[in-house]
Amino acid sequence: MGRQIRPARVFQTAKDFYASKIINDRIKGSETKRAPAWLKALESIPPSETMTRPYPIQHTPPPKDARRPRSIFRPTKIVYPEDELRQTFYRDHPWELARPMLVLEMDVTEARTRDWRTLEQKGMRLSGENVVQRQMYLMQHEGLTKNQAYDVARKEFYKVRQQEDIQRRVVLEEARHVGAYFGKNTLQYGMELEDRNYEHWKAFAKTEIERMQSLNSQEPQSNLPLLDAELETAEILK
Repeated sequence: MGRQIRPARVFQTAKDFYASKIINDRIKGSETKRAPAWLKALESIPPSETMTRPYPIQHTPPPKDARRPRSIFRPTKIVYPEDELRQTFYRDHPWELARPMLVLEMDVTEARTRDWRTLEQKGMRLSGENVVQRQMYLMQHEGLTKNQAYDVARKEFYKVRQQEDIQRRVVLEEARHVGAYFGKNTLQYGMELEDRNYEHWKAFAKTEIERMQSLNSQEPQSNLPLLDAELETAEILK
């Protein structure tokens, strides 16, 4: 790529723009506005010219077999060790993504300052991030492999989730025992909607059968039997 001359033309472009704007204002007879204050400073201290293209820091060594590396001037992809562990956990447990959570619930600095000898952390809600950090701790401090550390952290996660479910059910039963009312759940609402639609269809089918029977009675061939579909519908309504 050739020499970059765009920074050197910033002042001239801005000067021409405001000069033409002032002339147009005078032609129209409107109030003439002055040039901005930064235009004089831009003339005294112009931006530096970009003589070379910056080469980004290479976090990983380039492949030796590549003759001409592609995208050499693009920044390299930043990858953390937790990314692969996090991807594995949420691939095996997709429903954990449906749980509500805050985007800024925990940053990298906070995760590194916590003691991950235990899965549960004080003031932190249990999530997949606990499993990832616990797995990293087991791999770095106890010498376990990735699969072994994942199995240990995953079993601890299941145990805590079961305890939370049992605690939730016990609290619900105790509240109902003292007279609390929580309303209908999602399953009950769905059954009511299904029953309502069924009753609506039943009334509609009954009306259609009566209408078709009245039409058949007005025709000369009134002794013909009903259609198979009508007979099946009549048997269902019974």
